[in-house]
Amino acid sequence: QVQLVESGGGLVQPGGSLRLSCAASGFSFRSRAVNWYRQAPGKEREFVTFISSAGGYMNYADSVQGRFTISRDDALNMVYLHMNNLQPEDTAVYYCNALPASGHPGNYWGQGTQVTVSS
Repeated sequence: QVQLVESGGGLVQPGGSLRLSCAASGFSFRSRAVNWYRQAPGKEREFVTFISSAGGYMNYADSVQGRFTISRDDALNMVYLHMNNLQPEDTAVYYCNALPASGHPGNYWGQGTQVTVSS
């Protein structure tokens, strides 16, 4: 059974840090690029960051550039989102998205993990 499970969300004060994890089962992250998206209440889902299949290229939304870092560990079948200097505007449900690749169909999404930044 194909599954993506995000974890690591929670309540943090402004300026704090969190590390989100995305675990894949039933398929391999290897050969797949991965995105993180987020959706705040009343807003559309927005792109946060991307990592290429080999991990050599990353792209970030302007709003998180310099504060967030995406990484991957294909041996563990995990992708991470390291978030520093969190601000209230970062409050959202964060989703992991594994993209299809040549020979590896399927565009997979997790169920999301809630991040709340508040004092």
